[in-house]
Amino acid sequence: MHSFPPNPPMSDPSKSMTRMDSGPLPGRPSGGIHVPWLCPPGLLHDAPYDPCVLYPAAALALVLYSTIWGAWAWRRLSSLGYIRLPMSDAEAAVGDHHPLTGVRKARPGLLTCIRWCLTSIKVLLAIDLVTLTVIGGSRGIWVGVMYAWSFVALFAFGINRVVFNEEVKKTETFSWMTAGYWLVYFITESFAFSNWIMNALSNAISVIDPFDEYLFASWMLRYILVMLLVITAFVVHPYTRSAPFNPTDAQASRGRSATADAPGTASLMKSATAKLRTLLPFLWPVNRPGLQILVGLALVCLFAGRVIVVLTPMQYKEILNELTEYRFPTRSILLFCVFRFMQSGMLSNLQSFLWLPVGQYTTRHLSVRMFQHLHSLSLRWHVNRKTGEVLRVLDRGTSSIVSLLQMLLFTLLPVIADISIAIIYFIVEFDIYFGVIVIVTMAAYIFLTVLITEWRTAFRREMIELDNRTSQIGVDSLLNYETVKYYGAEQFEIQRYDKAIANYNKADFKSSASLQLLNVSQNLVITLGLLVGLLLCAYRVTHHQLTVGDLALFVTYLLQLAGPLNWFGTMYRVIQQNFIDMEKLLALFDEDADVKDVPGAKPMVLQGGNVEFHDVSFSYGEGQTALRNLSLNIPAGKTVALVGESGGGKSTLLKLLFRFHDVSSGTITIDGQDLRQVTQTSLRQAIGVVPQDPVMFNDTLMYNIRYARPTASDEEVYAAARAAQIHDKIMTFPKAYDTVVGERGLRLSGGERQRVAIARTILKNPSLILLDEATSALDSSTERLIQAALQDLCKDKTTLVIAHRLSTIMSADAIAVLKSGQVVELGTHEELLAKGEGGLYHELWHKQLRNEGAVGLGVSSTPQSAAASPAATPVLPHHGHHH
Repeated sequence: MHSFPPNPPMSDPSKSMTRMDSGPLPGRPSGGIHVPWLCPPGLLHDAPYDPCVLYPAAALALVLYSTIWGAWAWRRLSSLGYIRLPMSDAEAAVGDHHPLTGVRKARPGLLTCIRWCLTSIKVLLAIDLVTLTVIGGSRGIWVGVMYAWSFVALFAFGINRVVFNEEVKKTETFSWMTAGYWLVYFITESFAFSNWIMNALSNAISVIDPFDEYLFASWMLRYILVMLLVITAFVVHPYTRSAPFNPTDAQASRGRSATADAPGTASLMKSATAKLRTLLPFLWPVNRPGLQILVGLALVCLFAGRVIVVLTPMQYKEILNELTEYRFPTRSILLFCVFRFMQSGMLSNLQSFLWLPVGQYTTRHLSVRMFQHLHSLSLRWHVNRKTGEVLRVLDRGTSSIVSLLQMLLFTLLPVIADISIAIIYFIVEFDIYFGVIVIVTMAAYIFLTVLITEWRTAFRREMIELDNRTSQIGVDSLLNYETVKYYGAEQFEIQRYDKAIANYNKADFKSSASLQLLNVSQNLVITLGLLVGLLLCAYRVTHHQLTVGDLALFVTYLLQLAGPLNWFGTMYRVIQQNFIDMEKLLALFDEDADVKDVPGAKPMVLQGGNVEFHDVSFSYGEGQTALRNLSLNIPAGKTVALVGESGGGKSTLLKLLFRFHDVSSGTITIDGQDLRQVTQTSLRQAIGVVPQDPVMFNDTLMYNIRYARPTASDEEVYAAARAAQIHDKIMTFPKAYDTVVGERGLRLSGGERQRVAIARTILKNPSLILLDEATSALDSSTERLIQAALQDLCKDKTTLVIAHRLSTIMSADAIAVLKSGQVVELGTHEELLAKGEGGLYHELWHKQLRNEGAVGLGVSSTPQSAAASPAATPVLPHHGHHH
């Protein structure tokens, strides 16, 4: 290890080297006589800022600021109720957790860093005081301005720490006035920094002795720490507004962690471990030995690259050393070029090539898993989701997976390896000073990167939320194209979309501006590290302790190391962005389905199709009860119609039977089998549904009809279409069954979509039929066309139908009238009408007569003749009355 040579003796105080920051010590008078200098002459030597003026001025500034700021802080906290002397018993019972309403709270990790920095600065200042007293006295010197400066700074930092702790304790953050002290101190130390640099450039470094080294090291540490404090002041959000202490608010907040992160602002890296566990199976593909071999080869390339990073500057050193000895370095040049070629791209491109199949597998596998999971979620989740936002989350999340894995494996790991190797190499081959330079530079760089990136997380999150919102608005508007046209709302939609983009642009500006601040800060740290390292290296070369080759090695290696450091900043930002992009995608894996197969669930065995609702209750949420102790039996092969006013629970009954939801209480059985005890797949295979508003895939008519049974032949599809009275219409289209129906089937009319849905159900040939307003979109002529199709579909099958047009269910075996989630009447059409004016069905029937007219219904106003009216031909088959 190399060391500084002893300082040559000096006899003239005026020619001593200026020692800035804590001030240079003047020359040592002979005889060791103690000289109590207030401002020795040596302080004036080669100093751009007169230390005899600088230190008293700085001390005065700290005293004034501390006095004004301390008085302001005490008065402010006392007036707002944060400092109470004395505290009443009632307040003591509440406790001293007095949160500010509406105050943004600083992250606990950043507050811990601030406390650590403040404590470290106080310790350094205290050590300076002891050093100046003991060592300065032993050398016969006592510099008053330096001693006064250190004492004032230590006292002011003590006040700062007390107020800081009080503010954090009461408000969970700190004020700008507190941060202002750090800025004032940083400015005064910046003048000292200028003095150190100017003196180093104008004097021989050889005059520095170990005491000078200590003074410079102490100042450098304080300067870095206070720089971090100033940066943190802009990272941590200060007070947004103040509010007096409210005991009620304090009581309401008891039990909540005072340092808990607000929802949506928690550090992403806190949950990084859990997210990495989710991604771990994709880093090492299980049961895929071929891909595992590729991962292993990619890792070999990765570690080979780390060796090349060390060998390249070493080989460059050999070239210069051989040239210094006037030997032609043929072998060294060839090896250097080979190492350089491997370092500059060959190994990295090879590892990217090897990783490509692994990345593709990861994207496909995780995307399929997520798609499967989304289909396993319950109807409740899908009703509440926003289609545009979900699609955006899926797109972003899956595309960021490969990028994230590559960053973790091929950027983070190399950076850690390069940093570790560099530290060990410089300590072994040079000395501890060079290792310290590398450690301090990289530690400051990493700390600064993490600090500012954590601050940027909120901006990035806000930007993504607004981007999702913009996408959702656009998709929603286009999906409702007809509605927009109906109300002439084009301009409103354009303005709404424009406002959403404007809000996104504001968030994007804040995110981009904070990124530029991060880049500038990173470059500053790297530059300072290079400056200190090159000065030390140049000193060693000029004193024949290092060779020119060593200097070249140091510069080359340090510049190489700057690359991984820059990649660390980029890597950290990209990982943050990818984690944000994947945050909602990974959260979807935690979404638990409301409806799940119980362990050991068995396939349903149909023996006829008897359906029974026994004492069923169901609620969509608090205060949204849909069914109340409902009981209803649907015999096998019979048709039961559900009627009643909107909100009575008709559609809910169908959803429960199809098991889109599970009952809150009671049971639903099919042939005695509880629906919760059979598999969902077997249940839904046995049920055919014709919804009120059928939705088609944006594909061909052949695809949409065959969707019910993908193995069906073309002839079976044609037969189902003929039975649904849609085949002839399809054949009039230019592309017939190859006609694309458009998104959600909007290229078809309502009646055509309804008949396609009926054809789909006919092709499925289920044992149970659920008809939810199956003829609601049909006109009278079209309705008559599919009456026979529906009769064939429902023949000898258990059928449950919802109808608002009562004439369509007159021939049902039983009609259940629902009101407020209960069956209030049950019987045939004639039996329910026979109850007279006291019956709900009778009231509904005559209400339709009045609203639509006897001609519209095709019946007379007399209930007895209504059922027999030929114009009221029923849509449903008649199996014989049973109730």
